[in-house]
Amino acid sequence: MDLPAGPYDGRDLPPAQECPMSVDHVLFPNRFKALAEVYAVGRPTYPRLLAQRVAELLDLDGTQDVLDLGTGPGFPALDFEPFARAVTGIDPEPEMLRVARRSAERASVHINFVLGSSHDLSPAFGRFRLVTIGRAFHWMDRARTLQILDSLIEPGGGVALFSESYPPVAANAWHDAFERTVDSYATHDPARERLAAHKDHEAILQQSAFAHLERIAVLEPRRTTLNHMVDRALSFAKAWQGRAGSRRDDLAADVHAVLAPYAIDGAIDEVLEGTALIARRPAEI
Repeated sequence: MDLPAGPYDGRDLPPAQECPMSVDHVLFPNRFKALAEVYAVGRPTYPRLLAQRVAELLDLDGTQDVLDLGTGPGFPALDFEPFARAVTGIDPEPEMLRVARRSAERASVHINFVLGSSHDLSPAFGRFRLVTIGRAFHWMDRARTLQILDSLIEPGGGVALFSESYPPVAANAWHDAFERTVDSYATHDPARERLAAHKDHEAILQQSAFAHLERIAVLEPRRTTLNHMVDRALSFAKAWQGRAGSRRDDLAADVHAVLAPYAIDGAIDEVLEGTALIARRPAEI
C-alpha cells in the first residue's frame, strides 16, 4: 500500500472540529501523521463482542455519552456508537481524525471528532459514562489524565483501556517471526524508552480515583491476507526509525518472506485476544 505523499487537502471531507490544543505537551508530534491511512487498514480492530461486554458491565443503555481519548482512526469510538447517546473522539493528529471521520461516514454513524489531546480535557467536554482509551494511554501523563477524568465521568461510570495480544495457540505460530521482522527496522526509535517504561497501567490506575479494576477478554479467530499483514507492519511507527532501506519495498518483502511458511492461499490464520481493562471508583461498585 502506498502511503500518502503529503498532507491531505480536506476537499472531500469536512475538517475536524478544533479546540485549543496544548501542542507543547504532545509527545513525538507527527509520529503518526504519514501513517494514518495505513494504520486504519493495517491495525486490527477489537472484537465487537468486547465492546458489548464492557457496555453491559457499565450499564450503557443508549442514553449516556462516551469519550474515546486518543481515538486515532476511531476503533473504540465506532464500536461503542451503538451503545451510546453520543460519542466524542479526540486526537492530536489531524490525519488520524480525517480517516476516523471517513470510517464513521462509511458506517453511516455520527461521531463528533475533536482535534486535541488529554491536556485539553476540561468540563467543557461534558459528562461521560465511559472513557475509552485504545493503544494511547502510554503517550499521556497518566496520573494527571485520570485526575481530570474523575471530574468528567459521571457516578457509576469508568475508564476502559483497550489492547490486543496474540495468545500462544497454534494459529499464532507466525507472530514471533513477524514481531522480530518489524523490530529489526526499529534500530533508532526515540520513543523506545518511553514505551518500555510505561506499561504499568494497573499500578497507575490503582493510585487513582478509579482503583477498582476488572479485565474482560475476547478471543476471536481471523483470517488475514499477507498484503494486509504488510499494512500492519507499515502501521508501526517504530518500523520507520533507524534502519536504512525502503519500507514499502524491503519491509514488505521481508514480511511476505517470514509469513510465507504459515500462509495458505495468500493468507494466515490468527487468533486475536482483545482485552479491556475497566477501572471504576471502588465506592460505586
